[in-house]
Amino acid sequence: MLALKTEKQLKNLGLNSYEVKLWVALLSRGTSTAGELSDISGVPKSRSYDVLKSLEEKGFVAARPGKPIRYFAISPQEVVERVKQRIQFEADNELKNLVNSKNNKLAGELELLHAQGTEASESDETTGSLQGKHNIYNHLESMIRNASKSVLISTTQNEFVEISLRLKSVFEKLKSRNVKVRILTQVNDSTRKYVNELKNFAEIRHSNNKSRFYIVDGGEMVFMVLDETQIHPSYDVAVWVNSPLAKEFEKKYF
Repeated sequence: MLALKTEKQLKNLGLNSYEVKLWVALLSRGTSTAGELSDISGVPKSRSYDVLKSLEEKGFVAARPGKPIRYFAISPQEVVERVKQRIQFEADNELKNLVNSKNNKLAGELELLHAQGTEASESDETTGSLQGKHNIYNHLESMIRNASKSVLISTTQNEFVEISLRLKSVFEKLKSRNVKVRILTQVNDSTRKYVNELKNFAEIRHSNNKSRFYIVDGGEMVFMVLDETQIHPSYDVAVWVNSPLAKEFEKKYF
């Protein structure tokens, strides 16, 4: 059985659990069929072909035509080089997206906020950027935990599930301190369970707006500027603004 630490490290190469199991099984065999790999790895046979196809597209395995099709693993050293090239390619694309983000609606709202901030330059303001979902979530958790009056969150359904799991205890403590928590997200079958778990600690409203931002005490705010479905979590980017203008932005959305 693959050690949890090793499996986690392999997932950092961009693999899911089934892909890790099949690739490791294939490495130990050299060459094998989908059925044989399913028996070795424990991955359901109904999923093996799809998972192997995904591994092939990612450059981890190659297929030899025949009946049945046989697969062989690309050497780990070559795989690492391919992953490095893919990450560099994705990073370059994300930088281009940031450069071209002036056409993005959210970027337009940020520009408006910045223009207003320039006019109110006498106020005490701080701005910064955050990169990588792990770093962003750490900052958000600290920011929300220190709220004294209010927290407003606008998020996607996938991110809502993540923050509900991570911040439920924080929301509970905020409730005991009379801090008002309000959340805008997509309320549907995928999120209803988590909505029910949080409804005693937060006011949750359905919204089709998939902008991701967090505002604390009407002054401190964090915007995610990229589409989470189009990027690897490590490339997520957020802008952090500490400005009294956040209160006006908050009124617009809630």
